[in-house]
Amino acid sequence: MFDALETLPPDPILGLSVAFREDPSPVKVDLSIGIYRDSAGQTPVMAAVREAERQLVETQSTKAYLPPAGAPGFREAIFGLVMGDHASDLRSRCGVIQTPGGCGALRLGAELAARAAPGATIYLSDPSWPNHGPLLSGGGLKLDRYPYYDPAGRSLRAQAMIDALESMPHGSMVMLQASAHNPTGVDPNRDQWTAILEVIAWRRLVPFFDIAYQGLAEGLDEDAWVIREATRRVPELLVAMSCSKSFGLYRERTGALIVTGEDADRVKAIESQVNKAARSMYSMAPAHGGLIVERILADAVLTAQWREELGTMAARIRALREALAAELARLRHGQDFAWLTRQFGMFSLLGLPREAVQALREQHHVYVGGDSRMNIAGLAEDRIAHVARLIVPHLP
Repeated sequence: MFDALETLPPDPILGLSVAFREDPSPVKVDLSIGIYRDSAGQTPVMAAVREAERQLVETQSTKAYLPPAGAPGFREAIFGLVMGDHASDLRSRCGVIQTPGGCGALRLGAELAARAAPGATIYLSDPSWPNHGPLLSGGGLKLDRYPYYDPAGRSLRAQAMIDALESMPHGSMVMLQASAHNPTGVDPNRDQWTAILEVIAWRRLVPFFDIAYQGLAEGLDEDAWVIREATRRVPELLVAMSCSKSFGLYRERTGALIVTGEDADRVKAIESQVNKAARSMYSMAPAHGGLIVERILADAVLTAQWREELGTMAARIRALREALAAELARLRHGQDFAWLTRQFGMFSLLGLPREAVQALREQHHVYVGGDSRMNIAGLAEDRIAHVARLIVPHLP
């Protein structure tokens, strides 16, 4: 049966992570895969997570399956985290389903959309996270692109994006990253988001938000602002939420799909379809990570501790951006690198040619994405000067 199968190339991101682990060099630096690392180069377990997990292990009395839609406490807590103060007002027209990470939420949302509108097209930003395409097309959606990033100006192509939205057929789906855009780090400001949402409402487009970095850009509420604003303006939208970065639960695969419909009856139908799609793929979400998040958000002390830790991580990422920009400016007199400090979150596109990316990896053991995507959060403070010295000759 398997004789015709060919060996496929490694995943462009995960393959780099494997290559990094196998690299014996003592000076290697991994800036490829999107995980947070501290100054020692470790991905720490947050103290709030550690305490919540300790309590969970000591008090849990069963390993029985979760309900089909996931742990009720987790679902309500995540909905409140994403939707904020108006969560209770919106809940009757929103469904929440626990998923295996943000990837599971993206794939499940695509499955739902394909059931509702077979052959539907979803438009992705150019560029977008590389796994958006496989996850969404694997769920049955067709893919197209809209302009987003200007590599020359290191900025948003706001008007070109709006023009593209205005030309999309009514009912099209649009993938939007709510904050800390991956891979560019470039986000619309609130005025630009407002203009984008006005076109989406006018053209009756269906936004599908990906919020994978809530709290790591401008703040927990600020990073989710566009989603909350969109629920006021459009009758239907989807949200894929990930707990990997915000809670450091990478390996626990913890996420949620939020779906908004016109009314409670419509939401009931949506949830039934999503649960059936989930049953045919993975049956139900894993419990452990979701129950950790539920416990953190249900306990005022743990919530405060988690918020403080998350704020510290976000502040450190901003400081790393500032330090890298300053070092690059020192090495290349007269050139402005402030664009690094105007971007948000973990990622930035360096704008290096492919051969430079390959040389960094093979000659200097510095790993960045093939498109020169750099994970700022993977830098250690004592390696900034080293990395800057290696990349500055290749910068445009």
